[in-house]
Order: sequence, then structure tokens, then C-alpha cells
Amino acid sequence: MNRRSSHDKNAAPEKQAVLALAGIERLRRSALDLEHEYALDIDDLAPEHRASAANLLHYLAVRHHDIRDLQGLLARLGLSSLGRMESHTMAALNVVSAILHQLLKEAPKDKGHHHAAIGFDEGDAILARNADRILGPTSLEQKARIMVTMPGEAADDPQLVQQLMEHGMSIMRINCAHDSPAEWLRMIRHLRSAEKSLGRRCLVSFDLAGPKLRTGPVQTGTPVARWKPAKDELGRMKNPARILLVADTATPPLAGAIPVRGDLPLVAAVGDRIRFTDARGRRRIVEVVDKIEQGCVCHAKATAYVTPGTSLSLMRDRKVRAKAPLADFAGAPQYVVLKAGDSLDLMLDDGPGRAAVLGDQGEVLAPAVLTCDLAEVFRSVLPGERIFFDDGKIGGVIREVAPGRLLIDIVSVVGGQAKLRDEKGINLPDSRLVLPALSEKDLADLAFAVQHADMLAMSFVQRPEDIEQLIAELDRHDAREVGIVLKIETAQAFAELPALLLAAMKHYPVAVMVARGDLGVEVGFERLSEVQEEILWLCEAAHVPVIWATQVLESLAKGGMPSRAEVTDAAMSGRAECVMLNKGPYITQTLAFLANVLGRMAAHQQKKTAMLRRLEVSHLHKKSKEKKGHKSG
Repeated sequence: MNRRSSHDKNAAPEKQAVLALAGIERLRRSALDLEHEYALDIDDLAPEHRASAANLLHYLAVRHHDIRDLQGLLARLGLSSLGRMESHTMAALNVVSAILHQLLKEAPKDKGHHHAAIGFDEGDAILARNADRILGPTSLEQKARIMVTMPGEAADDPQLVQQLMEHGMSIMRINCAHDSPAEWLRMIRHLRSAEKSLGRRCLVSFDLAGPKLRTGPVQTGTPVARWKPAKDELGRMKNPARILLVADTATPPLAGAIPVRGDLPLVAAVGDRIRFTDARGRRRIVEVVDKIEQGCVCHAKATAYVTPGTSLSLMRDRKVRAKAPLADFAGAPQYVVLKAGDSLDLMLDDGPGRAAVLGDQGEVLAPAVLTCDLAEVFRSVLPGERIFFDDGKIGGVIREVAPGRLLIDIVSVVGGQAKLRDEKGINLPDSRLVLPALSEKDLADLAFAVQHADMLAMSFVQRPEDIEQLIAELDRHDAREVGIVLKIETAQAFAELPALLLAAMKHYPVAVMVARGDLGVEVGFERLSEVQEEILWLCEAAHVPVIWATQVLESLAKGGMPSRAEVTDAAMSGRAECVMLNKGPYITQTLAFLANVLGRMAAHQQKKTAMLRRLEVSHLHKKSKEKKGHKSG
């Protein structure tokens, strides 16, 4: 719809009404035409989604136009400016059309003027019902649920899970990229115990890892384990460090555990103390606070560094009950230091990368090397395309592409210089990667997850075919009741969001997660606010609940103090139906803080009014002639 000239603003009210009515009727016809075009697709959707899909199509048709001048005309006539029509698009158009006809004393010419549509209150009710179905019910005081990512310690610390529930966690998120089914099962058992203790339900979401677009391992350094208790601003201890000691024969190995030769961790009892001298020659004591099958959990009130061979003495009643050295363990992965102007080789391999090779005068003899084991990356990229590492902290441009090798010029580094470690994300916003959304590992994880999950989050979803594959897997496991969460984390996924929503609506229930970390890197952080706003609009039009994710109150969770920008972001997150927190040493305090913010903001805001310029993402590919002709007779 073309924007009208400025002289329309000064036209007589009657002429303004005529212009406004013409604009509204064009929008109504466009919306009904798009619904008709996709009639066969709507018939294929889950019954609970069919009316919502029609509403989404109506909204897409409207947002395919720039209607800002029309909004101005409506406002000057004292009518709705259509700024809050997401959940009930046709109803909003119908009521404005009816009022304009009355103002002009005209009868509607369109026989479909009273087209059945989702009403004003009905749209919000459908969204609320869908949110309750996949995310669980919420309270009147706090409309947004809180999802919390489980740290590995949650597998062996039932008190942590209990505390998270006490502070407001309503969904436990298990990231399948970390730990294993054995740890996940223990986390869920702790959750079920906490549910019984507190008398309320907490849902479980499994996050399937998807294709692993990450840096490979880097050469390891000297084997050393370090722990440090959390302290407040005055240097006083707030939380002791948590150490997991296991017998070196433990199977399977536990992530983050320190192996001990012999059975010292097995014979240790709660209340025992373990004495040792650390690698710096400092005497240290840790206290046994819990037992697990493979060993014991200890708390430390002082920082320590230990290496293989460090001798431990188990003390009980002031007597030595057992002695044993630490067993061999791998050194911590090292890193590659990069700055603007450096070169980097990215190789197709699963072996370790290495730092740049320097000559006697500090000259670079060979660039730093990192690895990635996804072959599709090396087949899909082109010279001149951008590449980012570690949530965009390091940016580069691909200079050369060779079989199994990319030579990259580093052009931007946050802080001037950065350490790039293993397992850091890689983003290729200019490249069109064709990767299966479900890897072999995902399929194995899914088989376990459907036995315990209320919902499955699908990483790296980019095409409708990805969603259809997940739905087929749920059918194969007879798990249609498990909800699907679409993680929108790439520019391609955002551009295809309407088609992804329609594909997902073949299943019930469905939600969308805005993975703002990767998405910000992909679309550019200057566009992130605009993009996340558009996702909220489109999902509200589809009556699909939204999970606001990535870096919410991250400084508070990791360091104990939020930034002012994070507090504002947390307040804005209440416009979604759920907010996700990542793990950190201050996660319980962060959870309580977020619950407080969301409770306060619930009385102040709702999905906000907006000015409606044309949305590029409103585009849908044209349907075939066979589907265009459906119901034409």
C-alpha cells in the first residue's frame, strides 16, 4: 500500500473517512485473499491452531504494506490506529470498517464484511491457553514463567534444585550439549523430590544441541584443577567452592570431577575433612557435605590449585582415616590469542588447534589454527563472507577457501585482543548452510528425552523440513503430547519465521525461543531490538508463546551484580510468556531478582502499541495454482 501525500492530513473529515475506508477495505481484501491462498495448508494444521493460522495470515497480509499514513488518518478520526491488532487482526479491521461505514452513512458492499474472525478478547485467551499448555500455568502476580538452565552440579546437588524451585523456577532446562543421560536423570529425580516437598509442579525442557557449529579442541596445558569460593564486594565469602571427588575407577567419568586413586572418596562420610597442601605450598582443608555413588561432594572456603599426585588425607574425629593421591587428569584446554590484523586457519578436523607459530623476532611463521568438524561449513562458504566467533567477540572475513580449510582475516576483536577457546560458537551470517537440524546425537538424546520432557527445544531450525522431521520423530516415539520449541537463532530462521510457524502449527503445543545471543551476531546487534520486536508480533499473531532467552541478567548470575542495561532488559522480558536464565554461581539470587522485577512490571505493561511500517519478514512464497484455486467454486 503506497503512503499518501501529506495534503491528505489537511483534508475534510469526510474525505479523510473515505480515504481511510478505502485503505481498510484494501487491507481486508488482501488478508482474506491470503487466507484463501493457504486454505489447504490451514486444513493440514492441528485443530487447535487453525483459527490462529488464519489470523497469522491476516496479520502478514496487513504487514506486507506500509500503513503509517492510514494509521494517521484513523487517529485523526478518533478511531483505532490498528497498533494492537496482532492477536485479532480481522476483528480489528472489521470494527474499524463498520464504524467508517456508519460515519459515511453507507452500507457495506462486501458480502464477506462479517467474515468470522477471532474476537478482541478471544485472541488473548487463545494465546494464554496455548502458553499454559506448553509452559505451564502462571500466577496473576507474575505473568511470565521463568526457565532455568541446569548446571552440571544439579545432578549431584538436590538442595540446589530445591532452592531454584523455591525462588520461582517453573521450567527446568536441560541442555543436551552438556552432561549425559545419567546426569539428566538425576537432575529430574531431584526435581520430582522438590515438587513433592513444595507441593507444586515444575516442567522439564530438553534442549537438543543441533549441528555443532563450534570451534574444536585446543592443545591442553599443564594439568591443574583450581577452585575459588564466591565472595562479596568486601571480600567476605558468600558461597563455598564446590568440589566433586571421585574414585579414578568411576564409570562413566563425571564431568568436572577430580579423580582420586583408591577408595578415599568412597569411604568419606558427610562431616569428614580432607587436608592437603596445594601446588603453591599452601595448606588447605575441604569439608565433605554430601555423598554420591562414585565419591563425595566437598565445600572449600579457600582458593586452591591441585595437580595429579597431590596427596589427600581424610580426617575423622581428628584422626587420619585414609590417604591417597590425586590420579592423572587432563590439563585445561588452552586458547588462541587473536587481534585485528591477524590471520587464522580454520581446518576441517576434530583434532586440537594451536596458537600461531612465532619466529625469534616475534614474526608470525604460521597463523593460528582452529578446527571444526562440520564439513558443510567448508562446502558452503565463499571468499568475502563474514565469520564470527564466541558470540561475535571476534569477527573476520574469509579470504581463501580450499578443501577442508578456510583462511580468515581477523578484522574486529572486542577489547582489542581476545582468547578464543574450544567449544565457542561460530556464526556465518552471509552463508547459506544446508545442515540437518537433528544430528545423530540429537536423535539418541530425543529417545531419552521424550520419556521425561514436557517440551523439546530444536536448535538451528532453519527450514520447515527441519520441523517436519522433528514431528515425525515424535510420532515414531508415540510422543505427540510433548511440546516443540523453535529456537530462532540465525538470520535465515528469522527470514523464514512465518513459514516455520505454519510448519510447527501442525503440532500442538508449540512455542518459540528468541535465542538473542546467536541471533544478535547473525542480524547485527544494531538490529536486534527491531528483530526481537518483530518476532514478538508474529508469534502473538499466531497465538504462539515466546521464550525470551540468552544473557538475561548474566552479570548478576555470573558475578553477583547486574548492570543497569540488564535490569531494563529484564523488565522488557516480561512481554514474553517465559524468560530463560542461564547458569551461574549466583543463579538463586538472580532468580529471586528476576521474579521480583517481573512481578512489578506485570502491573505496568502489556504487549505494546506500534507503528506499522512494511515488514520484510511478512513475505510468504506464493502457493501453487492448485492451492490457489481451493474452494473457488
